Amino acid sequence: MTFSKISIIILLFFTLTPILSQNDINRILVKENTFIKDNGETIIFRGLNTSDPDKLENDGLWNKSYFEEIKSWGANLVRFPVHPTAWNKRGKKAYLELLDKGITWAKELNMYVIIDWHSIGNLRTEMYQDDMYDTSKKETFNFWRIIAKRYGSNPTVAFYELFNEPTTYNGELGSITWEYWSDLNIEMIKIIRANGGEGIPLVAGFNWAYDLTPVKEKPLNIEGIAYVSHPYPQKREKPWESQWTKDWGFVKKTYPVILTEIGFCGPEDPGAHSPVISDESYGDAITNYCDENGISYLIWVFDKEWAPRLYTDDKYTPSRHGKYFKKKLQSYKY
Repeated sequence: MTFSKISIIILLFFTLTPILSQNDINRILVKENTFIKDNGETIIFRGLNTSDPDKLENDGLWNKSYFEEIKSWGANLVRFPVHPTAWNKRGKKAYLELLDKGITWAKELNMYVIIDWHSIGNLRTEMYQDDMYDTSKKETFNFWRIIAKRYGSNPTVAFYELFNEPTTYNGELGSITWEYWSDLNIEMIKIIRANGGEGIPLVAGFNWAYDLTPVKEKPLNIEGIAYVSHPYPQKREKPWESQWTKDWGFVKKTYPVILTEIGFCGPEDPGAHSPVISDESYGDAITNYCDENGISYLIWVFDKEWAPRLYTDDKYTPSRHGKYFKKKLQSYKY
């Protein structure tokens, strides 16, 4: 074989073979109690919640610049909270187009995505804390069927948060047992996997996604999942750490845990409400706890109106809460 023929073969190989870029995303997997990339590398997530993509589109902010700002704050994961009412009002086709864009921008910036069915209430009785969270079992199951079919093989969509915050609202929304809740989640997971969903299902605890104590005796009988808690500051009195370990932190010994919402408001801040009122001492406590235990977390919420808001104006000027977490996220070396 002559040199010229060898050169042609080499040239054709590099022309026809896709070249991996920095923006190629590894599939995220569960290995014991950690998240790993499909190349075996362990990964811990530090990220931000967007507000509902429908709201951001209406505000003129669902664009790449918004995602570039999130990336500049130090996030490697972004969570999209999809409210059932927004899903229905905009319509499936138009809403999926929003998600398509957000997932593309996240990938281009080397960030992963959680798609979150953002309801608050009791899926057994189909009673909810507010009309904006109103859904049904059928709609919830079908949402995940649609998401799995559309994004199941897309590694950027690393997680499916099956139901944002399960709560009986102190009994006002009826009752639900852990066994029933486990069965609902297993049904959703089976639907996702049967429709090609390769991402990691996230299962929330009771008490507005705070309490994972039932997992100690009755974990879900299904592989490849992670558990979620939302340990806002007023869920427990100081000192928090030992109570966090008892209520949800112990799960990390056996399964991956991700805190998909943390954050705080000062009592004078816009939108301050229970259970988020606190100060920087909470920020220190929760981030140190996560760092020491290898727990992933995301801060709520990258919006200038929803509380605890991370920024205050269209220039993304950080709020008090935002200043704290921007500095913290930017301190990590990924």
